[in-house]
Amino acid sequence: MIDAQTITLGISPCPNDTFIFHAMLHGLVGRHTFDFSLHMEDVETLNLLARNGTLDVTKISYHMYGFLRNEYVALNSGAALGRGCGPLLIAPPGSALPVLKDKVIAIPGHFTTANLLLQLMTGGHEKVREMRFDKIVDAVASGAVAAGLIIHETRFTYQEKGLIPLVDLGQWWENRTGQPIPLGGIIARRNLGESAIRRLDEMIKESILYARKHPESSRKFIKEHAQELSDEVINSHIDLYVNDFSVDLGNEGRRAIETLFKAAEQLHIIPKDDRPLWVI
Repeated sequence: MIDAQTITLGISPCPNDTFIFHAMLHGLVGRHTFDFSLHMEDVETLNLLARNGTLDVTKISYHMYGFLRNEYVALNSGAALGRGCGPLLIAPPGSALPVLKDKVIAIPGHFTTANLLLQLMTGGHEKVREMRFDKIVDAVASGAVAAGLIIHETRFTYQEKGLIPLVDLGQWWENRTGQPIPLGGIIARRNLGESAIRRLDEMIKESILYARKHPESSRKFIKEHAQELSDEVINSHIDLYVNDFSVDLGNEGRRAIETLFKAAEQLHIIPKDDRPLWVI
């Protein structure tokens, strides 16, 4: 028997990723095709690991992928992309967007798509402070920063600290382009070869379809890693970030990513690169 190829795989501990990858990681789909060495980290850590070439396959912010197109190719499955799911800019009551021009805004990482959207919307906001995504709400509530960009589960819980939304950056993007917002996706090292990359793409799709058909099978795995443990928050998170684009980007999803990259290239936020973005 030929040993299965070992793939270093990076995903976040957020419910959408653990929901998507549970079946694949637990041998419920694609059995014996690959062995996986799992790295579970917050998305900005995954961004930096990919920049260093540490991971074969990983969840990535599309912002970071803009710098890695020579080494990696995007998959069609596993993405967080859609409508009404963008990062929120939050602040204490009484705050207003124009006042934030010279104030510090907390961001969940320089290479996150949340920060990319902030830079696109403002034309460049230099006063930012990077911190892990789950620390931002408390930093805003305590007054350590004037405002914060929130993603993942904190999108559903910030009101508990008495904070208000100033801008939905996903909605800003949708109003500007008419397209869904590409937040994060799955990328694979090009040197894995086209055959392996296509099979990995298929396995992720199979894993999502399995999770949708058997939603309770992944619940224990999800709760072991989630920041927020309530079923309501977990279900809301999955419902928001796992959708038909996660199963397959399709032409609409790929077009949205191309639009985001063109906007970022025009402002010289990411380098221009004419390589194909994915294997189709």
